[in-house]
Amino acid sequence: MSQDKTAEHTPLMKQFFAAKAEHPDILLFFRMGDFYELFYDDARRAAKLLDITLTQRGQSAGQPIPMAGVPFHAAEGYLARLVALGESVAICEQIGDPAASKGLVERKVVRIVTPGTVTDDALLEERRDTLLAAVSRGKQGFGLAWVDLSAGRFLVQELASEDELSAELARLEPAELLQPDEDGWPAFLSAARGLRRRGPWHFDADSGRRTLLRFYQLHDLTAFGIEDRALAIAACGALLGYLEETQRQALPHLSGIAVESSSDSIAMNAATRRHLELDSRIDGRTEHTVAAVLDSSITPMGGRLLKRWLHRPLRRQALLRERHQAVASLIDNGLFEPLREAFRAIGDVERILARVALRSARPRDLSTLRDALLALPELRSLLDVTPPLAAQSQPPPDLPHRATLARGGDQPALVDDAATGLLGQLALALSGHEHEADLLNRAIKPQPPVVLRDGGVIADGFDAELDRFRRLTEDADSFLVELEAREREQTGIATLKVGYNRVHGYYIEMGKAQADKVPTHYTRRQTLANAERYITEELKQFEDQVLSAKDQALAREKQLWEDLLDQLNVRLQPLKSAASALAELDVLCGFAERAESLNWNAPRLVDEPGIRIVDGRHPVVEAVRDEPFEPNSVELGPERRLLVITGPNMGGKSTYMRQTALIVLLAHIGSFVPASEAEIGPIDRILTRIGAGDDLARGQSTFMVEMAETSYILHHASEHSLVLMDEIGRGTSTYDGLALAKACALQLARANRAMTLFATHYFELTQLAAPGNGIVNVHLDAVEHGDKLVFMHAVKEGPANRSFGLQVAALAGLPKAALKAARAYLEELEGTPGAAPPRREDPSPQLSLFAAAPSALEKALAEIDPDQLSPREALESLYQLKQLSAG
Repeated sequence: MSQDKTAEHTPLMKQFFAAKAEHPDILLFFRMGDFYELFYDDARRAAKLLDITLTQRGQSAGQPIPMAGVPFHAAEGYLARLVALGESVAICEQIGDPAASKGLVERKVVRIVTPGTVTDDALLEERRDTLLAAVSRGKQGFGLAWVDLSAGRFLVQELASEDELSAELARLEPAELLQPDEDGWPAFLSAARGLRRRGPWHFDADSGRRTLLRFYQLHDLTAFGIEDRALAIAACGALLGYLEETQRQALPHLSGIAVESSSDSIAMNAATRRHLELDSRIDGRTEHTVAAVLDSSITPMGGRLLKRWLHRPLRRQALLRERHQAVASLIDNGLFEPLREAFRAIGDVERILARVALRSARPRDLSTLRDALLALPELRSLLDVTPPLAAQSQPPPDLPHRATLARGGDQPALVDDAATGLLGQLALALSGHEHEADLLNRAIKPQPPVVLRDGGVIADGFDAELDRFRRLTEDADSFLVELEAREREQTGIATLKVGYNRVHGYYIEMGKAQADKVPTHYTRRQTLANAERYITEELKQFEDQVLSAKDQALAREKQLWEDLLDQLNVRLQPLKSAASALAELDVLCGFAERAESLNWNAPRLVDEPGIRIVDGRHPVVEAVRDEPFEPNSVELGPERRLLVITGPNMGGKSTYMRQTALIVLLAHIGSFVPASEAEIGPIDRILTRIGAGDDLARGQSTFMVEMAETSYILHHASEHSLVLMDEIGRGTSTYDGLALAKACALQLARANRAMTLFATHYFELTQLAAPGNGIVNVHLDAVEHGDKLVFMHAVKEGPANRSFGLQVAALAGLPKAALKAARAYLEELEGTPGAAPPRREDPSPQLSLFAAAPSALEKALAEIDPDQLSPREALESLYQLKQLSAG
């Protein structure tokens, strides 16, 4: 809008346009009394997004003003809906006192609510992290930083490739992602949720360093381990700059930056996470996922920590053994149930402390924090009574699977000494908070109101001055009763009464018929239709005293509230450590509960390569099935690197492969596993190619998606990787598919040497198994019983003898005529000696991905190294290739 046009607007609208000019691309909530108003295009947009009424009121610059509003007291609900839609909102508040202002009250934008920076409970998912991330790039790769503002977690890592960046973003699922606004970025970033492009200067490493040093008041960044990591510094600087720009206040709970290393965890790309169904969301639900079965945590912060562990299984066996030992100790000593019961008094301490740091905590936040701190002694006492069983050589006889199965080589028995083990460390973090517990217990009423605005939050007896003000207001009722009785007696008017309203204050009221009895010291205050209201000097003095006491009590209460936040912020870091310990203890107790309820056992982590699982079960399938689950074993190692798995559709091949991967994953987050025994060596990656589906958004067919995922596996699998391959080659012609499947199997067994489960319907691949080459056949069987097909779901050594494809088709309801024709055609094929699989006839035959032998042109091209050629040699090579092509 031009300056001349703006000059025609009212003072209020000029104030709006000034604030809007600073935030032209996001919605502006403009505070007016008890409402947040939106004007012009913001109003039109918000009316559609929130389904609220669009109105026109008044005029400015000679035109009606489109506007829409939401009540101030209900704003959180509307903000939550906008944030869920990916919108950002600038909050423009009245910062001046309306009572003291002459003319228009001053307003300014005090914060910007974005999808990645929300901290209010109403705007957050209770059991899922809400993350803001930033990505930078350079010749060495990428820097990725992310922050959970609602919990005060700030992390960063450097990544060498686009594949690693894609995998990490799939793990983190940030609600908002900051990226430099420049060309050349990976295509997958354009589809990222909450992508926000910003000027490249925000991602400058030198500028980022200055921002970090200023924010943390440091001389260098050595303490964070990023002093020499320019990409990490650039990402952190961009992230922190955006937080300061949107929050416009101190962020004391971001006390440091933690560096994550990809070498510390088992790598899983987006496809693997999707295929294993760890925590997929369908219409906002998480049924039939690993997280749904595994999450037995009581507190929201425990649920969030569990999901972080689930999506980042660790390779650090020492730490994992500590977790396994802690779980076994909780079970063997009967501790997990009492601890879980104590956790029911504990709320979301982690997020409450963040709001304390941001000074946005509400009264019930502090009452919840108080209840949690008061529960800590009980938790500690339960942990302190744990007997030091670590030196025992034998576990309790009624729980043989707990400790006995936990030994791997010289690994100690799976029991925890509370004084020195993980449980002891957690108990230590829960100690030393008695002062804060006592402070909040004395300061906050047992059931405080939702907001501080009207007072009534600070407990009686906490502050003498506040108590004095409250007594003045509380004594008002008895004074008024006494005054009314006295005035009735003195005037002789039996119907006289003393009252109060907000507009006129205190008054003495009598009917007009008694006007002749009014004493001379009464002063008329208000005339009604049938009554008159008066004031006396005594009543006026009382009114001034009482109203002043109310204002002074509220002002004192607000000051005491700020003092409470100050005192809690002094102890913010120890309190955050306690919150982290509570979350971890909650998860470990949940692991113990799951182990007991679902008959899961302790895994053994060993240094020798390989995987041996006895009677393994799929945790999700077992949980949702009504009939008993058929357990199966698996053994992979140097002499059994690749299992070719055959058998009928619906026979359980995919379930068998997935359960193996999930047992490995559960062991590497510290959980017990659904198996009688599990012995697992070092694992660096879990890679999967399961199921079929296209990617229409990226223009990829089902077969192209299959080949892309297969290519990723062949490029990244190592001898310490667990690979699941299901039906490779089924999306193309028979011969091409068989050739691809065979080539991939041999590549994995010979070159990658990965531990691989390879399910297939190509029976020709069973011929790959031979002594000494690491390839072994196993199968899942089925039997025909009359007209019915019975799936055994049991894994046996050796290849399957048939696929039962027609029987499965019959179960699916294929018309009988089609089944009869198929059976006749099958008999015809099987009756042809040496019959090969039929080649699909096609007028434009599909190009094979395998040539019989390279041509002279291909050989010459393969021998050329472009980086070693001079310009003249390059030109001569080009002529040579052209001559070969013509020949």
